[in-house]
Amino acid sequence: MDYYNKIKQDLITNEINKKVKQYSINKSDLTVYYNVGKMLSEAGKHYGKEIIKEYSNKLMNEIGKKYNKRTLFRMKQFYSKFSNSKVSTMWTLLSWSHIRLLFGLDVNGINYYIKIITDNHITVRELEFKIKSKEYERLPKEVKTKLGKKKKTKIADIIPNPIIIKRKDNYETIFEKALQKMILEDIPSFLKELGSGFSFIDSEYKIKIGNTYNYIDLLLFNIEFNCYVVVELKVTKFKKEHIGQVLIYMKYIDENLKKPTQDKTIKIIVCKEDNKYIIKYCSDERIISRKYQLI
Repeated sequence: MDYYNKIKQDLITNEINKKVKQYSINKSDLTVYYNVGKMLSEAGKHYGKEIIKEYSNKLMNEIGKKYNKRTLFRMKQFYSKFSNSKVSTMWTLLSWSHIRLLFGLDVNGINYYIKIITDNHITVRELEFKIKSKEYERLPKEVKTKLGKKKKTKIADIIPNPIIIKRKDNYETIFEKALQKMILEDIPSFLKELGSGFSFIDSEYKIKIGNTYNYIDLLLFNIEFNCYVVVELKVTKFKKEHIGQVLIYMKYIDENLKKPTQDKTIKIIVCKEDNKYIIKYCSDERIISRKYQLI
């Protein structure tokens, strides 16, 4: 095969299509770049690794400077990563900008981010933050195994540990109200950090138990798991004393807000330091604890 002229013709045709068919720019780019990557891989087997440098020099002169060595290497990398039969076919719905950010990940990591991009319409900037903050790596090992085998997940499976919270100050020690303020200042980022399907209902949600008013730090709802989510913020280590309080809040929501068609309320305790032993021996699996990390 005349690899160079075939690659050149495909890239020229793609440039023409992008000008006359604006609606299909992304699909055209992905298809062409994937095929070019395949031909570059095959050409490399015949002519050696330097073929990318040779082709890029010609293409920059004959088509445009954007087809430099780095760009062609990315196309080859694209084919190498996404030709793997274990990679989700949903990658075809991503943009080229999304895909380039996934090159440094393994198959399981790629599939994880493909799912959250397609499910939650994650922007390129949001994806970049998730990868840099190692969201996938922060998932427990057993959850990664479950995701890799495409087993059904629980709400606790999708919440990373630690939870990353953005802050605008440089204080190391904070109060619970300050932590709550940080979250509320950028509530969309916090919801996306928790995982998919979370929506915000209220902060300091007032409930009346007997003659006493209590306030839930954050009340959320998860659309995918069809349940209310009570979030309590603690700037200390997770303690067993916290369990009794949260059980009361959960039961209140179940009896006063939850509809018969909805699942039981989930509780997330966001704390300075996690304590896996308390959760291990807690009788209610709906209580989830996660430590937070300020950045």
